[in-house]
Amino acid sequence: MTDLNKVMVEKYRNDFLKEVEANVEEGNWVKMCMQCGVCSGSCPLGTAWEHPPQEIFMMIRAGKRDEVLRSESMWMCTSCYNCVVRCPRELPITHIMHGLANYAHRIGIAPKMNPTRRFAKLFWQNITAGGRVNELKLSVGLYFMDGFAPGIKKGLEMLPVGLGMLKTGRLNPFGFFSGGKCKGAGDIRKMIKKAKEIEDKRKGFASGNT
Repeated sequence: MTDLNKVMVEKYRNDFLKEVEANVEEGNWVKMCMQCGVCSGSCPLGTAWEHPPQEIFMMIRAGKRDEVLRSESMWMCTSCYNCVVRCPRELPITHIMHGLANYAHRIGIAPKMNPTRRFAKLFWQNITAGGRVNELKLSVGLYFMDGFAPGIKKGLEMLPVGLGMLKTGRLNPFGFFSGGKCKGAGDIRKMIKKAKEIEDKRKGFASGNT
């Protein structure tokens, strides 16, 4: 358990719903769920959920903190918004699911090897480095995410695609070293850092936690 997680456990002991309402985007809507199941029935990944959204919401109200925040479920959301469109109470379900995932990550108890979480971290590091996505660096990072040998294997598998993109001018091999940055990338990083500091202060997070 991380230090920040210990602080949050103590602060909201025995009241996980209040913790969610205070720290998760749109978390104040959780108590409005009437357990109809339309959200999971509308989800294209509905059969693959460990816990569908309405079950997650009931678990929150039942105080099942670890089961919720350590779950893979929130990382399943693809942001299709079918659940939001069809919810009879118009709950912002997509925002809540992403908010729960982000909160679990911030306090250090999200599933470490979840592929969506790992990609999100890689994407964020990529885009904040230069102000826009460097697709070549992002692709290479994904290939080598599980180590050198798997990265080489994946690169060889994608070699025909890469050569095709190179021939049609859709791939610049020098972009790995020089491409992707936008004007004022340093200022963008400063804005992001300041915004994070404001959010940390508002929610009571210790400075420096990510």
